[in-house]
Amino acid sequence: MAQVTFKEKPVTLMGSQVSVGDTAPDFTVLANDLSEVSLSDSKGKVRLISVVPSIDTGVCEQQTRRFNEEAAKLDDVEILTISVDLPFAQKRWCAAEGVENLQVLSDHRDLSFGKAYGVAIEELRLLSRSIFVVDANDKITYAEYVSEVTNHPDYDAALDAAKSAQ
Repeated sequence: MAQVTFKEKPVTLMGSQVSVGDTAPDFTVLANDLSEVSLSDSKGKVRLISVVPSIDTGVCEQQTRRFNEEAAKLDDVEILTISVDLPFAQKRWCAAEGVENLQVLSDHRDLSFGKAYGVAIEELRLLSRSIFVVDANDKITYAEYVSEVTNHPDYDAALDAAKSAQ
């Protein structure tokens, strides 16, 4: 079980964490138009799942912008950014920032993703910063649980894993 802190204070992660080689758990989150989106909707594709606590905070903004830029360079890799922000706020933020190369999704309704991947922070009802790569056969090929939620993930390692999973 990954030990995670938020502003250097330990937090409790709800759900079961996943590891490389595991079958990726399915989940249901909401798109910006309130339609349901699940992992199985993109079956047969490589998925890079970027998890952020709140889309409109410094590190989360930088992480989402970075993967938005990288998405334009990756063939056959679908990038999903998931947070617990409301879909309306996500839509506004994406429009203001010009983020259109990846899908930003909300886990606010029932923490389906957060609990399935063991990233829901019990004390804050936010998601812990993490990155997952799921191959076309729904196997986890990369999993990073960032130990301090306010730190950046390893972008290069995640992108290399996504490219290798193609």
